Amino acid sequence: MCRNITTLRGLEPPATDAEIEAAAVQYVRKVTGVRAPTAATQEAFDAAVRAVAEATATVLAALPERRTPPPTVPPLRRAEVQARIAARTAAREAHERAHELGLPHEHDEDGLLAAHDRTARG
Repeated sequence: MCRNITTLRGLEPPATDAEIEAAAVQYVRKVTGVRAPTAATQEAFDAAVRAVAEATATVLAALPERRTPPPTVPPLRRAEVQARIAARTAAREAHERAHELGLPHEHDEDGLLAAHDRTARG
């Protein structure tokens, strides 16, 4: 199994749609070898994620409850992952603000506001 996919059955509270989708994305990335979809692969990638997420939700609902909770905590429930998500969201918002205000800026390899621009503009 992909080391980034954790057991969702038996969580308390139950797995959220976001957790199911995150697992589906990891699965589709693993089996396709596509880390970041391009224009050529986006539609097929998104369709696969939807199908895997739907199948996952269906099987989780159909299985009996676990007697013990899963041994690992899903990524979206980990504080360090939430911190990374918050940092990415802040960077994306700063980038969008720079565009809205017409501020000159540089992009990093992910197409976001470069780190030195982020610190200068907040």
